[in-house]
Amino acid sequence: MKPVVRVSILRCAPEHFAELRQMAAEADSVLRPGIEAMDGLLSFYFGADEATSSLTNVSLWTSLEAAKQLDTFQPMLDLGKPFIAKGATFERPIMNYATLWQLKGSASSGEAAA
Repeated sequence: MKPVVRVSILRCAPEHFAELRQMAAEADSVLRPGIEAMDGLLSFYFGADEATSSLTNVSLWTSLEAAKQLDTFQPMLDLGKPFIAKGATFERPIMNYATLWQLKGSASSGEAAA
């Protein structure tokens, strides 16, 4: 079975970006233990793009069911509220993509996978 790619995007006004990026960095210690313990997690990335005033988390899961665990992960739901209070908006629905094809770059294994 090919992995599911989950993408969640938060957007904000440029003047709030630095503060929200800092809040996201601080969320690591709250979110990491629970996410790492979830069944089916392959990888998880939280990123920031100042040019678009957006933050994203992108994760790779063994199945759609596994990816959807984040839909009800209470620490993440709770942490979203302060972001909204600062004017952030979350793109909804959260996107869960079926993998059509994938590559593994030289930094991971040096081989391409189909």
